Amino acid sequence: MRRRLLTAVAAGVPLAAAVCLPTAWAESGSSASRSLDCSTVTVQAPEGTTVASVEAVDRPAGTVDVPAVPPLPASQVTDVPGYCDVTVTLTHPGEGDQAEVKVWLPRDTWNGRLQTVGGSAFAAGDYGSALAGAVKNGYAAATTDAGVKTYLDTSWALDAGGQVNASLLKNFASRSEHEAAVVAKQVINGFYGRAASYAYFNGCSTGGRQGYAEAQRHPDDYDGILANAPAISWDEFEVATLWPQVVMNNEKTYPSGCEFDAFNTAVVKACDPLDGVKDGLVENPARCDFDPRRLIGTTLECEGRQVTISAADAAVVRKIWDGPRTTSGQKLWSGVPIGADLKFPYLAGTLPDANGDLKGQAFPVPASWVQSWLKKQPSFDVSTITYSQFTELFRQSQAEYDEVIGTDAPDLTAFRKSGGKLLTWHGRQDQLIPTQGTVTYRQQVEREMGGAERVDDFYRLFLAPGTAHCALTGQTDDLGALRAWVEEGKAPVTLTATLTNSAGKQVTRDLCAYPKVSRYKGYGDPAAADSFRCVYPSRY
Repeated sequence: MRRRLLTAVAAGVPLAAAVCLPTAWAESGSSASRSLDCSTVTVQAPEGTTVASVEAVDRPAGTVDVPAVPPLPASQVTDVPGYCDVTVTLTHPGEGDQAEVKVWLPRDTWNGRLQTVGGSAFAAGDYGSALAGAVKNGYAAATTDAGVKTYLDTSWALDAGGQVNASLLKNFASRSEHEAAVVAKQVINGFYGRAASYAYFNGCSTGGRQGYAEAQRHPDDYDGILANAPAISWDEFEVATLWPQVVMNNEKTYPSGCEFDAFNTAVVKACDPLDGVKDGLVENPARCDFDPRRLIGTTLECEGRQVTISAADAAVVRKIWDGPRTTSGQKLWSGVPIGADLKFPYLAGTLPDANGDLKGQAFPVPASWVQSWLKKQPSFDVSTITYSQFTELFRQSQAEYDEVIGTDAPDLTAFRKSGGKLLTWHGRQDQLIPTQGTVTYRQQVEREMGGAERVDDFYRLFLAPGTAHCALTGQTDDLGALRAWVEEGKAPVTLTATLTNSAGKQVTRDLCAYPKVSRYKGYGDPAAADSFRCVYPSRY
């Protein structure tokens, strides 16, 4: 393995990592006709940046070891073809940041396309698993760390003076993602001797938000954007998802995980048949009007002890499902979807204290957002937030951060004109990012851009019943559908997906393009996709 590291002194000076550029390229897009060495990679600094270094490493075919990055364990990706691993480090002069862009270039199996992969939580990029997966499928793959830390490490949020590090937040919000696209295209062109035929972005959660940021702010970067369970409206939903803890702390009521599960079991049982068949899936939660008070007095066996659901427990669940409101009753944001997992480690997590009494355990992502970016006090105790203080924090987050990281501008005119396609799916039982936020954004785009039919020409949304946060990944050929749309003009009418129902059994569904929903035909196997058809909700 050969490694070379060169450092540049000034912005705009190309950096190279070793050998000669290729002299020929097969028009078919296959690299089999030429020998690709992990050689010369020339990078011109994107506007406003300096290239600090370029490192190129020749990686043999085999297994990619993905390091443990808390809270995720180490993992391995096998049978990865040989590739050139390029790391370009960028800095913005005078800002003291260093953002890495990684580009993995398959030597002999390139399909002629770029796939950039997004991040999760407070991590801006991938640590190897998605990159390796993309390379296995023939893509040149790219990602960026935006100069920030890992999934839950927010030590970068504040500078030495205790103020928000505006440069790194800007990187995380959108700047580094655009620069990664610019760098990746340069590296591909230099290594293979021609540009990628198509460029795709692929992300879920934070990665989904990054995809929307690209469509809104840099509409020419990608031909196709796959942006699932997107963390758009970040300034609002990050505060909103602390609401379950605020409710429990203010009501002094902390249901156990067993009790939360009982409420979810009851709501699925009550609302499952609304699509015409009992199949363990709530197709359209908006039609479900289950009242948690129906469970008051129900006795459960929870971890070896008898528990009776109280009126206070039901009130807490009702408030969580309803979502954040001001003290005067004004709706601030949508609640956790009915049926979504509430218990630890998610948004309404509770754990016993030293005395064995249940107390709230805030999910770290919204807690950190409030602590570091709003209170500017990483040790701030979020359990002390009152209802009125919650409203103040929600409004503060909107005022200070919407323009930076809101990522919900509804005017996608430039993206449409560029010929780009945007495809999104979102789980109906997403326990971390309320599904309704994505639906509301799609509705705003329709109002802004002339209605559903015009928007469908370039942007389609699919809602997956019974599906938790990013849980449809690998259960549907979403990228394949996006490629067919971009490259062949075949707009996806449905997405065939494997779902898991409330009994833990796998069923097949054709997810319907929003606003249509799936309804049982009245005959056929409820576990089979062809037993259902897509209809508009008003036709139930």
